[in-house]
Amino acid sequence: MNVLFEKRDQVALVTINRPEVRNALDNACVEEIDGILARLESDAAVRAVIFTGAGDKAFVAGADIREVARRDIRLGRDETRRRQQVYNRIADLPVPSIAAVNGFCLGAGIELALGCTLRVAAANARFGTPEINLGIIPGGGATQRLPRLVGAGKAMEMVLTGDMVDAAEAHRIGLVNLVVPLENLMAACLELAGKLAAKPPLALRFARDAVNRALETSLADGLEYESYLHALACATEDKKEGVAAFLEKRKPVFTGK
Repeated sequence: MNVLFEKRDQVALVTINRPEVRNALDNACVEEIDGILARLESDAAVRAVIFTGAGDKAFVAGADIREVARRDIRLGRDETRRRQQVYNRIADLPVPSIAAVNGFCLGAGIELALGCTLRVAAANARFGTPEINLGIIPGGGATQRLPRLVGAGKAMEMVLTGDMVDAAEAHRIGLVNLVVPLENLMAACLELAGKLAAKPPLALRFARDAVNRALETSLADGLEYESYLHALACATEDKKEGVAAFLEKRKPVFTGK
């Protein structure tokens, strides 16, 4: 299998496993990821997901160039729309996701990472959208998600030049949330995933949805949506448990209800 799946307590780990081609993402990988996402959507025991690449050289170094070479106008449209669908499915998972970026994160790789809720980079990570050097443009969401995360100016520079940025620069511009030594990457991601897994699942999802809405709507509409989601959270059992635990000076036990 080119995509590995395992569970560690409440955390699922999804690994792109093609180290011989720096984990280049081909169509078969995309379909394997989609199948795993279907499992995750119905697994209430999973509270957070980590995506990473096998080995220490690459998260995902891009699309499989042999497949890109075969693309014509029809395949170019069909294959990029399919990848957008899968990355959207990652973004819409009922639980938060973390990209554990080890090494090169280029093209299809940065688009997968952008679909995740948070991104943690090893110090050796390199990020880029090099499609321009092949005579094409990104097709899996980079031109849309990257500006929302790092701003239009920096996104434009990355897309037009195809230049890579290192982990420190990625952190400075807001592309990643944390940079750690390579040897500490998975431990840091598991710690972060465990912290998220301990939070109330419904409130976590409402909070993520509210922040995402801020990128796409007016302030007035965003405030209305925030108030609506706050009210929904007030109707949950987790809200009762959280308040009770605070007043009783104990650790809350959230059930996602």
